Amino acid sequence: MRYLHTMIRVTDPDATVAFFELLGLKQVRRMDSEKGRFSLIFLAADEDSKGEGQRADAEVELTWNWPAEDGSAPEEYSGGRNFGHLAYRVDNIYETCQRLQDGGVTINRPPRDGHMAFVRTPDNISIELLQAGDPLAPAEPWASMPNVGAW
Repeated sequence: MRYLHTMIRVTDPDATVAFFELLGLKQVRRMDSEKGRFSLIFLAADEDSKGEGQRADAEVELTWNWPAEDGSAPEEYSGGRNFGHLAYRVDNIYETCQRLQDGGVTINRPPRDGHMAFVRTPDNISIELLQAGDPLAPAEPWASMPNVGAW
């Protein structure tokens, strides 16, 4: 297992990037999704960075959900909703989810795609699990398992 990043939702990406730059982090990569209407901005400290465009050893992921096309107000993040999740890369997402489920953990977002799952800690902190390398082939019971709760 390898720690990847911590995600926080932001309402002003430029101001937030400027804050983290003052703190000493630098943008290492960015992804803008026109279809999903969001931007992901990854920041890392120099000591963790491997260069522009490369995944760093430890990152902060800023998630900016764009304003709605219809002009409605963006979601307001309250009650800690702006904190997203911790993320870990795992060698086998199915084995990891099975071990967690066998230990009594609810799989909130099952790895239907063989790539990504979400679980929660006892204190309801979301944990994202990502398959190392290419996604595994879809497999049961995961492929048809529904989402449970929120993550």
